[in-house]
Amino acid sequence: MMTYNDFEQCLVNRTLGMLSGKWKAVILKHLANHGETRFIDLWRAFPRVSKKVMLEQLRQLKEDGFLERKEYHEFPPIVSYCLTAKGISILPILSSIDEWASKNLL
Repeated sequence: MMTYNDFEQCLVNRTLGMLSGKWKAVILKHLANHGETRFIDLWRAFPRVSKKVMLEQLRQLKEDGFLERKEYHEFPPIVSYCLTAKGISILPILSSIDEWASKNLL
């Protein structure tokens, strides 16, 4: 029988937890396709997400090591995001999920 500690330590569950969030996977895929992107352009790319939710999803992806946040001290201030090596390494997994979904969900 699986204990709660076993559940918490399960690497699959921990990984899925890092990727859970309505916008995280599409943010990662967008950055993979477009490279470093200013926050405002990233936010505009997903018109149905609120600014608060977008910032929260980006913050979590950064905390989990998938993204790098860059600040350019100009006027007006510019903030952009890009994938880290860890972010790039998750892309084949997202592609596999996409391939599985196209075969099993459509």
